[in-house]
Amino acid sequence: MTHDVPEPAPAGAVPAPADAAWVTVEVPLALETLREFCRDVERLYRINPCLEIATWRPLAGDTIRAAWRNTSNQRDYALDLSIERASADEFQVGYSEGLKRCTRFVLAPAASGSHLTITDDYSGVPEEERVRRVAEVDPTLVPWGWALHAYLRRERRWGRNALYRWTMRRVWLPMKPTARRITTLLVVITAAELLIVAFVALIWWIEHR
Repeated sequence: MTHDVPEPAPAGAVPAPADAAWVTVEVPLALETLREFCRDVERLYRINPCLEIATWRPLAGDTIRAAWRNTSNQRDYALDLSIERASADEFQVGYSEGLKRCTRFVLAPAASGSHLTITDDYSGVPEEERVRRVAEVDPTLVPWGWALHAYLRRERRWGRNALYRWTMRRVWLPMKPTARRITTLLVVITAAELLIVAFVALIWWIEHR
């Protein structure tokens, strides 16, 4: 199971296993800034619009006890995550159970900023079992890639603002993805209503001045 990369994989990227899915995200940030961003693994996973994370609890070392619902395949997971860092530009998150054995993150420089390649590796499970459990394949890589791209574009624009950083970390990311979408819709509707009220008030002022 492979997913075509939207653009050529960056130089230095680790070749994907034979049974894997991957996506390469164009990042509008310098490589060093992306490195700093990716140190927060919890934030990376919370940006995934298909994961409803109920628990994310650090244990000893680089181990995490996590529980989430994947709305793309309607499955619930409770598992331990193990973070292994090969270098500043490559790390992977291993899973204690499930069809997917690990997710690898590879950072690389690019002409317009940097690249982040995310690979879901299923090769640790025998082929016969992979075929039998194909319904467990995680199809969230593409929406995750788009969500990361959008988040990092906003980060480049507003990331230096303390209020923005506090809102994103303390309010936005802890929300379920569905709650974020509803909140965004409400904000857009409210903004549109305010514009209509302002337009009507302007017309009234022009007619009665």
